[in-house]
Amino acid sequence: MAVKKKAPILTLTPEQESEANRKIQRFMADRFELELGSFEAAEILELFTREMAPHYYNRAIFDVQAQLKERFESIESDLWALEKN
Repeated sequence: MAVKKKAPILTLTPEQESEANRKIQRFMADRFELELGSFEAAEILELFTREMAPHYYNRAIFDVQAQLKERFESIESDLWALEKN
């Protein structure tokens, strides 16, 4: 039976994918003197997109929630200041 892959939480445009693949290839060559083909770089990108992107996505959501909470508290404070006695 074939293993069903999880759907990625993040999708890139073809241009972004190509650029990311080139960056992976360059990084591996510079850092580890390892020459990857485009297929191998695409597999690494797919792995990170599938397995790591959810962590970054969730962190971004958490950060936005914190920012919005701060903004709403500021708005609430401004509204209290406008209240008439």
